[in-house]
Amino acid sequence: MAAVMLQGTGSDVGKSVLVAGLCRLFANRGLTVRPFKPQNMSNNAAVTQPDANGRRGEIGRAQALQALACRTPPTIDMNPVLIKPQSDVGAQVIVHGQVRGQFAARDYQAAKVSLLGAVLGSYARLSAECDLVIVEGAGSPAETNLRAGDIANMGFARPAGVPVVLVGDIDRGGVIASLVGTHAMLDAQDGAMIRGFLINKFRGDVALFDDGLREIERCTGWLGLGVVPWLAAARSLPAEDAVVLDSAASGEGAVVIAVPMLSRIANFDDFDSLAAEPGVRLVMVPPGSPLPADAALVILPGTKATIADLGFLRAQGWDIDLAGHVRRGGQVLGICGGYQMLGRTIADPDGVEGAAGEVAGLGLLPVDTVLTGDKRLEDVTGTSIADAAAFAGYEIHAGRTSTAPGTRPMLRFADGGEDGAVLGKIAGCYVHRLFDHPAQRAALLARLGAASNGIHETARVDAALDSLAAALDRVVDADRLLTIARTAA
Repeated sequence: MAAVMLQGTGSDVGKSVLVAGLCRLFANRGLTVRPFKPQNMSNNAAVTQPDANGRRGEIGRAQALQALACRTPPTIDMNPVLIKPQSDVGAQVIVHGQVRGQFAARDYQAAKVSLLGAVLGSYARLSAECDLVIVEGAGSPAETNLRAGDIANMGFARPAGVPVVLVGDIDRGGVIASLVGTHAMLDAQDGAMIRGFLINKFRGDVALFDDGLREIERCTGWLGLGVVPWLAAARSLPAEDAVVLDSAASGEGAVVIAVPMLSRIANFDDFDSLAAEPGVRLVMVPPGSPLPADAALVILPGTKATIADLGFLRAQGWDIDLAGHVRRGGQVLGICGGYQMLGRTIADPDGVEGAAGEVAGLGLLPVDTVLTGDKRLEDVTGTSIADAAAFAGYEIHAGRTSTAPGTRPMLRFADGGEDGAVLGKIAGCYVHRLFDHPAQRAALLARLGAASNGIHETARVDAALDSLAAALDRVVDADRLLTIARTAA
């Protein structure tokens, strides 16, 4: 068994994409590879394969993508600790795919050391089933104020005996200082875990950075393993962090689809397949901006805090924009939390999201939701009732939604169950990744007056992973990286 960990000089330096690309690179060389991230913080989650007890769990979407890169199903061991922010100071903590509880940030810092055993157990199980584990860190090991009790970076690497490669992002500037500064901040034992470094997101003539590479090697004693250019294929991969969505618009098509960026937006990769359609212009509407008046469809996305984000939606005036959109005959779709918002009421009797209580929904669908502590985690397939178009996706939500008698459901599952509600041009359901299937996406676009490219989203992402792996193979010293990985304990 071999293992290597990619840590970063900071957040958003491209670790997730590099791990995915390296997973596919080594998988293409015939190795059995597994991704691993000890602790992730993201509201983009995916449903895993059932564990030994038959229970499905949830992990970060990035690790599900990395599992695809390895050509293996996602499991709870690939991301044993997942933190899902619900407010600026608190989050839901998921351990081995299941909700462990709600924690204030300060309380979690004190409690996380107790999770190291769960993290090391997951790593041991993954290691036993593969030739190579590629581990992704979180944030930066130079955040020495978080070093006590750390399980995400050196606090994992040292007890697990996993060598580290440090990633610096040259696009944001100051990459020499960030790498050398990280070296200066680490104590001797943590610093000894780092065997090399990668420069990421380089634009221009790489030869112009030769002196920079030598300076980093001289100041740190670490080996430069490659300079990775700005990779076009990365744009085709699902993003993990909502920060990338700021004021984002994709495509130049005539059909405008608008998605308001809720404060706790979740699973926004639901819309990647729509953004890739040539006939669509997908607009992620930032706070402070109105919903575009020319939108053919407004989609209310998932959220980690439905009641709070319903209040956020109203504070932005988007409820007024949405009412005008409906009056003009526009179509509306709610997914998961967005579906709950479209209903008449949302009740939280047990305080799942915060203070117990009940709020009025937008009143656009005859449904009522009660939030509950248990989650439904399930892969689902079926067809839409209106046009019999196939879909395949997953459910990941807390709460149960009841519909008024006579309400038409939106979806029929393969097992005969039904989901969602439809009233005229307004619809909602719980299924994520609904439009990955080309039949379901084509049916939606036909209603909007556009044609579909007919490509399955998984196939599109898979091709992007192969392109990414090929690009990395040209610029990264993969043989040296594998040699480093084979020094793991």
